[in-house]
Order: sequence, then C-alpha cells, then structure tokens
Amino acid sequence: MGGGGQQTESSEPAKGDGVGPDGERGGSAVYTWEEVQRHCHRSDQWLVIDRKVYNITQWAKRHPGGIRVISHFAGEDATEAFVAFHLDPNFVRKFLKPLLIGELAPTEPSQDQGKNAVLVQDFQALRDRVESEGLLRARPLFFSLYLGHILLLEALALGLLWVWGTSWSLTLLCSLMLATSQAQAGWLQHDYGHLSVCKKSGWNHKLHKFVIGHLKGASANWWNHRHFQHHAKPNVFSKDPDINSLHVFVLGDKQPVEYGIKKLKYMPYHHQHQYFFLSKLLNTFHGFLYRITSTSIEHTKPKDRPLYDLAWSMSFYLRFFCCYYPFFGFFGSVALISFVRFLESHWFVWVTQMSHLPMEMDHERHQDWLTMQLSATCNIEQSTFNDWFSGHLNFQIEHHLFPTMPRHNYHLVAPLVRALCEKHGVPYQVKTLQKGMTDVVRSLKKSGDLWLDAYLHK
Repeated sequence: MGGGGQQTESSEPAKGDGVGPDGERGGSAVYTWEEVQRHCHRSDQWLVIDRKVYNITQWAKRHPGGIRVISHFAGEDATEAFVAFHLDPNFVRKFLKPLLIGELAPTEPSQDQGKNAVLVQDFQALRDRVESEGLLRARPLFFSLYLGHILLLEALALGLLWVWGTSWSLTLLCSLMLATSQAQAGWLQHDYGHLSVCKKSGWNHKLHKFVIGHLKGASANWWNHRHFQHHAKPNVFSKDPDINSLHVFVLGDKQPVEYGIKKLKYMPYHHQHQYFFLSKLLNTFHGFLYRITSTSIEHTKPKDRPLYDLAWSMSFYLRFFCCYYPFFGFFGSVALISFVRFLESHWFVWVTQMSHLPMEMDHERHQDWLTMQLSATCNIEQSTFNDWFSGHLNFQIEHHLFPTMPRHNYHLVAPLVRALCEKHGVPYQVKTLQKGMTDVVRSLKKSGDLWLDAYLHK
C-alpha cells in the first residue's frame, strides 16, 4: 500500500471487464490518475489497489459487501479501505485478478488526490506493527464471557417473573435487565459483523446472524448493507447512510447553509436540538420494527440466498412471546417489548451519535484513510464503565482505523495512533462521556442556527 504496491498476476478478465486503451484486454495497460478518475459513474467504475487498476463495473453488483460500499471508491485509490475491511486481503486478491486491466504509469504517484504520501506510509507501518504484534487476533474467552453475561441477563429477567411474579416494580426491573441485554447484544453483533472475533469469516457471519437475529430480532443483511458504507466514508454526505437524515435534520456546518440558501424548510431546523429526542427515538423504533425486517427481504434473493435473515429475526419474536405470553398475554408482551425498545433506543442513540454527530460533515473530499476517519470520529474517555456501556465504542477512532480489530485491543493501539496523529498534526479528540452527550445537542443547535441565518439573510 502506498509505496510500490504488491504485484499481482493478471488473468483473463470477465466478460465486459478489463478493456484497456484501444480495446486491448488484460492487465498490461498503464493509466494516469486522470484517466482512472474519469471512471467514477454507476455504469463505468474503476478503482486502484496497490497501484493496480481494476474495472469493477459489472462485478460490483456481486460484491459480498454490497454494491454501494465498493462503488463509493470508484475512480479512487481503494488500497487502504481494501486492507482495512478484509481479514485475508491476499485471498480476496484472487477474485480481483479477472478484473485487472492495468496499472498506474511509473511516473504516477501511488496516492491520488494529492494525499500525503508520508502519512499514508506511516499508517501502513503502524498497521504492519499491529499485525505483527497480534493485535488483530481475538481472545475467544473474552467474547464467550461477554455472550454469557448477555444470556445470563435474559435468564435472570425471565426467572425474576417466574419466582416473584409480575408486580409493577418487578416488571420494571425485568424491563431494565432486558434493555441492558439488548444493548449489549447490539455491541456483540457489531463485533461479529466486523469479523473481529473468529479467524474464519464464515464463522463470524454465522454467529453474526445468530446474535443480531435470534438475540435482537434484526437483520444481518440490513446491518451489513448500511454499516460498511458508514465505515468506508464516515460523515460524507450521500455516501454515509448514518447521516442521511431524510430532511429531518440539517447536520454539520455546510448542509444547513445549503438548505438555508435554497430556502428549504422541511422542518423547523432551528428547533432540531429540541425535537431530536423524540425523532431519533421514533427513527429507532422504525428501524427495528419495519426497516430491518423489510430490508432482510429486500436484500435477499431467493435464487441464491434463502430467507435466513427473516427466519433468524422472527425466531427472536417467537422466543420472546413464548417466554412472556404466560405472564402478560399477547398485548402485554407487545407493551413489554416496546418499552424495552424504548429504553434501549436511548442507550443506542447516544452512544452511536456522540462520536460522530459533533464531528466534521462534508461532501466527498478524497482524504487518506487516517485523516478521513479522524475528522469524522472522536473518542470517549476510557473507564471500566465506559468500555462496558459503549461496547468499547468509546475507542471509536481505533475502531474506525482498524475495523476488524477485536475490541479488547483498542486500548493497546490507542497510544500508537495518538503518537502518529501528533506527528502529522491530525487532531485526536478525547471527551468525557458527559461532554460527548452534550456535544450532540450543542452541534444540532449550532447547525440549526446556521440554517436559520442562511434562510433569513442569504
């Protein structure tokens, strides 16, 4: 990555791919960055990995991570993202061979868009150190105990009702325990989804479906479809679905001004810091009860992908109603799971938003991996409680830089990342938990005020 890049043996491209200048085929052609950058459209997509140029136009539809996440790098150097997302990049390169159409001309730099070559090389050196020190290897006992404490909470919540009954106080305590288990299961499915637990990708995928499906009633396909886009281009408008607010909010410093100048007023944005509490809650309910199951169907092709996601998610609700119907009946069980989601949604929203929402948001700026991730993320101070409460996502910076790293190693790599950031003048932000939460509201108010000023005066 960065320097000369690893050479890969070319092979015959798939039909429709691998066409070089003047119609020649194969990987012998050379290209400039200007030529590569012209192929950034939905019907014409090239990208560069380790100085090799690939035509992914047709293959993007078959990309296991989804068409959108790979298409976000069309016309760009995707080396750093390629290495970050794949457990075994050398294995994946075998699938790239038929797509190879050439390489960058010897006179072309390894980095595109004027990226800092020294910074890119230093980050690659850091990644090499991380790999050599075994920081990408998980400790099975850690995740086994973590899963155990989730299952224990589920059992205790049910046992509470069996032994002492369904008084209001015990039902409330049961709800709190279930909300805690649901939140913690959310962090655990996140680990499996990022392939950071098992050595084999297949086992990570299987266990991901179990945890997010059977323990939470959600869709693994839905999560993969959205979450990897977020990691690929965090806080980039039109590429990060997590900041696609569907006109409910205006975010960052630029979008509010753009909306204001265009006189767009879908909502009273100068009050968005106030209606945030209700709207984010409703959006979470919408995601769990409708979008997750509908997307599991939408992104499942009966021809090659049975409805595993839907079956897994339905197994959660079947188990839940079998357990709690004897105590509360059908409508009482619906009320219970709704209240649990109500509690969990607040937990989920604050943890996920405090590391991203107050950070920079912009249109595509073609930054290197380190700079892009640091501009969009911040950390929350380490403590035993913060680590547990956030599923170690208080180390959001390290997680974004090394998405396949098991969470119990974040604190080990954090000092190395901070030192690299200091060397290159890249801001590395760490906040208290309280400041992280208050900054969410503060940033929404600031954006709303920018919108109002542009709406009234520009």
